[in-house]
Amino acid sequence: MMFTQPPASLRRVSILAVDNVFASTLMQAKDFFHLASLRYSKQLGLGLQPMFEICLVSPDGQPVDSFSNVQVPVDGGLGDADVIILPAFWDDFDNLLQQYPQVLPWLREQHARGAVLCGEASGVFWLAEAGLLDGKEATTYWRFFTSFAERFPKVRLNQDKHLTDADNLYCAGGTTSACDLYIYLIERFCGANVARAVARDILYEVQRSYTPGRMGFGGQKLHQDLIILQIQHWLEEHFADKFRFEDVARNHGMSIRNFMRRFQTATGDKPLHYLQRLRIETAKGLLSSTRKSIKTISYEVGYDDASFFARLFRQHTELSPNQYRQQFMQEA
Repeated sequence: MMFTQPPASLRRVSILAVDNVFASTLMQAKDFFHLASLRYSKQLGLGLQPMFEICLVSPDGQPVDSFSNVQVPVDGGLGDADVIILPAFWDDFDNLLQQYPQVLPWLREQHARGAVLCGEASGVFWLAEAGLLDGKEATTYWRFFTSFAERFPKVRLNQDKHLTDADNLYCAGGTTSACDLYIYLIERFCGANVARAVARDILYEVQRSYTPGRMGFGGQKLHQDLIILQIQHWLEEHFADKFRFEDVARNHGMSIRNFMRRFQTATGDKPLHYLQRLRIETAKGLLSSTRKSIKTISYEVGYDDASFFARLFRQHTELSPNQYRQQFMQEA
């Protein structure tokens, strides 16, 4: 069966251009998604015709002057999109708010209609100012931690994370973490094969100071059970440790039966499956970004038996750890 339309879930990616934007972060996003669009088309047997639109948009539809004094042309003004990227900028944020009053209502409207919104570094300020991050976890570039926390006290700023996600709202602390975010979104909308191909094309030599992975759990924290939320945070810190859920439940004042019921009600996952996903997502990041052995990675994510880890990895990804790694290492 031949497809002549892009997937219904992704027809348009809009990348916001404003004065004093870092042109490199603007074009980085455009290059990632343009390559994904071409790769997706090739996978469907349609050659190299773009499968979805990737548009640079400005609040008034006019070109903008980037941080490095390069005038950046745009494709048009604000409109409906399935994914919105908010690149980093260098400017007083209050100046931008005064200059572009259209942006905040646009973001609220697009999020309400189901769009995925992504902020990189200072770009996260747009999401927070729109009130979309209130009560949710977020991160930003380390230089902005203090000003961000003071300006947005309702946002749960996590200074230890480089990537956060909650309710279709994604935050990346900087350039490298934004790359990982784009790969994650490409996998979400275009599939694992396209995401791995884009990662091979662009990310082979990227060096990280953190372990990528563990995306996709933010939405499972949007519940009101504070004890279960504490346990989720504990699991993120201790996922590789040896422990029993009976002890975790007792340490939080619950019977194991009550814990199992409350955890699944709050998150939609059984505790063991949630823990396995934490471990597998971390392993995926290590496989794609390091040359560590499968045995070493297995141990680092909490499994002494590498064979058991490999079987579990295949259950979650339909690939063996070596096959997953080879998708990144082999030539396109």
